[in-house]
Amino acid sequence: MEQKGKGKIVFLTSSPDASFQVEGKWVTGPFTEKNGFLEKFRNSCPPNPQVLLITATPDEPEKNQEMNEYFSRVFAESRMEAKAMRLLERTTENRLDEWIRSSDVVILGGGHVPTQNRFFQQIGLKERIGDFEGVVMGISAGSMNCADEVYAQPELTGEAADAQYRRFIEGLGLTRHKILPHYQMVKDYVLDGLRLMEEITYPDSMGREFYALEDGSFMMCADGKAALYGNAYRIADGVLTMACQDGQMILLDGK
Repeated sequence: MEQKGKGKIVFLTSSPDASFQVEGKWVTGPFTEKNGFLEKFRNSCPPNPQVLLITATPDEPEKNQEMNEYFSRVFAESRMEAKAMRLLERTTENRLDEWIRSSDVVILGGGHVPTQNRFFQQIGLKERIGDFEGVVMGISAGSMNCADEVYAQPELTGEAADAQYRRFIEGLGLTRHKILPHYQMVKDYVLDGLRLMEEITYPDSMGREFYALEDGSFMMCADGKAALYGNAYRIADGVLTMACQDGQMILLDGK
């Protein structure tokens, strides 16, 4: 499922980079090579891509600038140094049309799913990204918001107990598959006195299907097809099963 040229390729990741810590300080690494991610991503992009990073935190400029600089380094470490790395946040949202037309890669950053979803709706991203021909990479919340119908898994204190909290919201429509990131980290979480997976997510999966990804695993959507790479779990009708393992790839139904 590798292609160059016209069309759209969507990478849905949990965490796509291989940064690491030395004596408590983060050292920037390249995109992860686990499950062939770096190779597939690099082969889908031009050598020095023009990149548009769309934040999940539109009103936090310092945080956004740090993230923009960070991904500039990740591209460079991956031998894919970006020709341009542009940041779409609140102060630059009026540049969306111009920037998306001239971009090779659009990155949808991580953060709080409903906050990012509201920003996407405010800027009309669904309509604009639908015609985009290039590579889209979702990271964590960005991957979740790519679905037709997004499962906004409760995350912050109070969300699981709030009867008004909307767990299912409209997404960008780039895939029909609902992604849950960082499974290896969150599988034992307790939120508002409830076990996140067993008492919140499993019941929410009745009549629906989610794919929980570990960091280093990803889904790739191209040519109307979707493929899973690496450790991933299918959650449907309250039951969790292993869908794919590290070093493996499985094709799913539809994009």
